[in-house]
Amino acid sequence: MDLAPIWEQLAHSINQLPRSGLLLAALIAMAVGVLGTITVRRIPLLGKLLRAGSTLALMGVLLLVVLQLSRIDPRFELAVPELGLPQQVVEGGETRVELAPDGHFWLRAQINGSPADFLVDTGATLTAVSTETAARVGLEPREGGLPVRMQTANGAVAAQITTIEELRFGNVAARGLDAVIAPGLGPTNVLGMNLLSRLASWRVEGNTMILVPHNPQTPVATD
Repeated sequence: MDLAPIWEQLAHSINQLPRSGLLLAALIAMAVGVLGTITVRRIPLLGKLLRAGSTLALMGVLLLVVLQLSRIDPRFELAVPELGLPQQVVEGGETRVELAPDGHFWLRAQINGSPADFLVDTGATLTAVSTETAARVGLEPREGGLPVRMQTANGAVAAQITTIEELRFGNVAARGLDAVIAPGLGPTNVLGMNLLSRLASWRVEGNTMILVPHNPQTPVATD
């Protein structure tokens, strides 16, 4: 199991913590720990409680970081709905996508019932939604979510992670899907490997991409 991508993302996420609410929690926990160290000589019990609380809080921040990063790899399939980390499910029937004149595979999809076009990108780790699309369909950054580094035509940017309650295209439905709201994409949205890798299979035959999900269901019609 290659953990290098996860460690690289962990290092980047730590660098990006100033843009996350997790930083505030970590700073408060550290301040409480310092206060506990100062207090322990005068009021031992209180000081020990403060230090223990600080340690638990810092462990909680680290756990949230690990939980969110682990969801990038579908082999882990970690879900904690109570923390806003629902199970990511992709199901439906076989869907075929024809190659567009520009040489790419494009999908006409629905995000929570609103139409949106997606470029299928097998080189993208995460599904990405442009800021314009996110605003139009009502996607909000996940509270306490880690910024994720993305490479765009204008360079590396920090994108905010979000959850798509339902993404439908062809005969496929994805629910609870992690995605990022990415500045610098313009009107483009990207369907990444965090969805494709949850399919039973996907392949390209000639000018057709064939997507085969698990758990067949009634075909879904999209405009």
